[in-house]
Amino acid sequence: MQLVEQHAIKRSDPRYAAIAAAAFASKNLYNQITYHYRQACIHEGFWLSYAEVFHRIKQLACYRALPRKVSDSILIAVDTNWRSFRNALKAWRIDPSSFTGKPRIPRYKHKERGRNILIYDKQAQGLRAFKKTGTLVPSGLPIAIATRITSLQIDQVRMVPGANGYVVEVVYQQEQAFADVDPAMIAALDLGVRNPRLKTGGLQQG
Repeated sequence: MQLVEQHAIKRSDPRYAAIAAAAFASKNLYNQITYHYRQACIHEGFWLSYAEVFHRIKQLACYRALPRKVSDSILIAVDTNWRSFRNALKAWRIDPSSFTGKPRIPRYKHKERGRNILIYDKQAQGLRAFKKTGTLVPSGLPIAIATRITSLQIDQVRMVPGANGYVVEVVYQQEQAFADVDPAMIAALDLGVRNPRLKTGGLQQG
């Protein structure tokens, strides 16, 4: 099963500045990708595919400002948002009564205050550093994150912007453990059974 280990990075944490800078770069890329989807949808009248957007942005500074795996994860997330919007729009046109209003087109994040999530998969987690120190060192970030999870268990590391800082989420796999119980031991409670000893005044003495 998949579990999450969380670490709070507050503004007072020395790692905060590096994560904030990367999240700001993530926002820039998010907005650039969103721009291409919006231009095609609003002004050109068609939907862009993931591959078309990738070829438009792969040489841009905002794409190259982050590790490629991280930039690709942002593109995947924005593409997923637009697919959801397109499907919702189709459903709304067929039956508007099932919606509270027309689905809204995906918007930009604030130019200055906006921050966007960072996602580091296995290839962007600095496994060499992990083997030496036992800490996570996300690619391109001068920070270390202590964890009790082994590198083989980790699926991805997410850095999620919040009101007071960031939450680092270490997503990992763990085998499901079942309780050692005797299957012959069974307990049941049937609340629908009528008890003649019960009356309005409470339990009758007998």
